[in-house]
Parts: sequence; C-alpha cells; structure tokens
Amino acid sequence: MKKRFTEERITGFLREAEAGLPVKELCRRHGFNEASYYLWRNKFGGMSVPDAKRLRELETENARLKKLLAEQVLESKVIKDVLRKSGERTGPTRAGALHGGQGIERAAGTGGGTDECQHIAL
Repeated sequence: MKKRFTEERITGFLREAEAGLPVKELCRRHGFNEASYYLWRNKFGGMSVPDAKRLRELETENARLKKLLAEQVLESKVIKDVLRKSGERTGPTRAGALHGGQGIERAAGTGGGTDECQHIAL
C-alpha cells in the first residue's frame, strides 16, 4: 500500500492541530479526511519525528520476521508430511521388513556343535 504522507508530514499535521487549528480545517487544507487524522493521532500522538521513523522501521522488520516464520513453519510441515508419507510406504523398519517384522534370527553356537537359532528383537 502506497502511503501518501511521510511520518514527518503526519507529525507536522498533528502539531498544527495541537496548536489550535480545527481538525476540519486541517483536513481540508492538506487534503485528507478526519478518519485519517484520528488514526494518525492514535498511532503517532506525542511522538517526535525520529520516534515515528523508528516505529516504521520496527513495523517493517516485524513484517519481514513474520514472513520468515511463516515460511519456516510451512517448510517444517512439508518435511513432516514427506517423512510421514515415506514411513507409511516402507512399513516397519528395514531389518524387520526383511524377516516378516519379527526381528532377525541368527545361528548361535552354544557348544556341542548343534545349530540352534536365537531370536533377536530389534
């Protein structure tokens, strides 16, 4: 949104009104409506020009940070969705999938030369 008046001009308008110029006359003279005057008064009332400039800088930085946060949240959600979907496709863990999801069986020598199988859960 393009702003027609700078903070310097707005604070100047507010100072004129504080000096005793009627609001209707001020608005007519400078070409803005009364609603704008009251919005500016609420936002910039009692501020100096450097304060108003700093407020604008902070608002710009805040908007930039909100945009960055929104992008990060979206990226995080996309990554979680991809990981969740890839987990649904592969099913159980890879080792468990190879052996029917029951873990790995291996031959364990227990002495005496017999081949016994032990079940090892992963």
